[in-house]
Amino acid sequence: MPRPIDYYFSLQSPWAYIGHKPFVRLVSIYDLKVNYRPVLLVDLFSETGGLPLAQRHPVRQRYRMIELQRWRDKRGLNFHLQPANWPFNGRLADGIVIAALEAGLDPEPFLQRAYPAVWELELNLADPATLVKLADDAGLPGRQLVERSPSDAISAAYEQNRQDALNTGVFGSPGYVLDGEVFWGQDRIELLEDALKSGRKPYSSVV
Repeated sequence: MPRPIDYYFSLQSPWAYIGHKPFVRLVSIYDLKVNYRPVLLVDLFSETGGLPLAQRHPVRQRYRMIELQRWRDKRGLNFHLQPANWPFNGRLADGIVIAALEAGLDPEPFLQRAYPAVWELELNLADPATLVKLADDAGLPGRQLVERSPSDAISAAYEQNRQDALNTGVFGSPGYVLDGEVFWGQDRIELLEDALKSGRKPYSSVV
């Protein structure tokens, strides 16, 4: 029986993009069932003490650029450090994932196209027509999902993901939650694999 793992992310997150391929590899190797949970990053950051990129000290902003280059090489990717259409409002794109889940559809083919669309192709994921095409290319009903994404029901599910993230201890993207243990950031993929490989009990903040 597949082992469940919660995957908190936003399509506007470069780190979710960088970590997605190795995460998908783990999903396949360890037969995981992914619970996709798109989450609104701005609110999650503010509630947990983080700052949007533009409000961070220049020292932190400069270091982020170095880290992007390191991980670009480490993961064997080829992407723009400052893509033309980033930052963007991720609500519509994230909502497509929720709408696909609502319809009983697998959002993974869409994610595998949407992440590089931002960082490699410099497409605008706030543009409905762009999202329709990406979803269609993924074998999903693009127009139907884009039209459904802004609905109150999808907004409510998006908000619930934010509340669930806070309750679980997730405060950024990507966040992987295995048996209640949070692994924050794509640079924790290797630690996540260690946990899966060893079968150890989850660590807790209560010691």
